Amino acid sequence: MIVLSVGMPRAGSGWHYNLIHDLMKTTGCADARDVRERYRLQKILTEVNCNIGVLSARRLGMVALPALLGNTFVIKAHAGPTSTSRLLSALGLLRITYIYRDPRDAMLSAYDFGQRALTKGRPNAFSHLSDFEKSVDFMMEYVYIWERWITEKNVLVTRYEDLLINYEDESAKLVKYLKLRPDKAEVQAVITQYRPNVVEGQPGLHFYKGKIGRFREAYNKEQKTVLNQRLGVYLSRMGYDV
Repeated sequence: MIVLSVGMPRAGSGWHYNLIHDLMKTTGCADARDVRERYRLQKILTEVNCNIGVLSARRLGMVALPALLGNTFVIKAHAGPTSTSRLLSALGLLRITYIYRDPRDAMLSAYDFGQRALTKGRPNAFSHLSDFEKSVDFMMEYVYIWERWITEKNVLVTRYEDLLINYEDESAKLVKYLKLRPDKAEVQAVITQYRPNVVEGQPGLHFYKGKIGRFREAYNKEQKTVLNQRLGVYLSRMGYDV
């Protein structure tokens, strides 16, 4: 079986992936990085968190092979659902979680992260977001992806803010969805390891400020008006104030 950890960019998706990855390791399942090496999937599962990219039939078919051979492992994505992901989910070969965040905070985080990388001379996937307009356009793509994921069957959907504020409840839902034993000492150890106050600033989790509502201080009145115009209809459905 494959556990697919999908997330909106800059929505705690690295934190969520590593929490899921280490929870699943308590069952004795394979490390996704080892699976990547053993089955030569380096071009399919990229970066440290084994990001599959788009959920195409070809990519999912290639990672399904080790799963069919008895391996259980966790991979990551930011992409939207496809007919292939639905098929593998219906067959029980793919178990999917999805995390999102207030897109106004997510786009601000993406911009800051990209510009911070530029100043260090190491541009990243967000460094092209050189202004407010580009940041809004970029985030709208992932809002449309959010809209698709929330209509999917058998997907555990989590809000970043809920995981941050109500970590105990949200992690318990995750443990139940993954069909793990909540009373198992190893499971509890992982839950403790990934509590928000513990992971803040940890390398590799892309968890820096993590502040809720930071966009309110960062954007001016005109920018907030644009955000309300572009995002207003989605924000209320996501559970955020306009």
